[in-house]
Amino acid sequence: MTTTMGNPVFDRIRQEITDNEVVLFMKGTPVFPQCGFSATIVQVLSHLGVKFKGIDVLNEPGLREGVKGFSNWPTVPQLYVKGEFVGGCDIVREMFETGELKELFDSQGVAVAE
Repeated sequence: MTTTMGNPVFDRIRQEITDNEVVLFMKGTPVFPQCGFSATIVQVLSHLGVKFKGIDVLNEPGLREGVKGFSNWPTVPQLYVKGEFVGGCDIVREMFETGELKELFDSQGVAVAE
């Protein structure tokens, strides 16, 4: 297993997902997503009324590649809840449609608007 300690990009990712309940590593910003997949997750989170921190990986190639290595997930966007990797667009959308996403937020004590 490769170590993620001492890697400045991994340290930053770890800090962000520790300091914020819900973090979305995405292309663009929550107000102006730069890809349809990022926009979909923003819409889902907004629909649920979940406060989240969006982190734009487009301006930082090191972060864009780093987040893929950190999670062992090949694509962006990536959603984290309480420090745990949830998934990308398809997983988040499917969890939303089945009600699993709201259950996850409820079980983690993350406020939803419903």
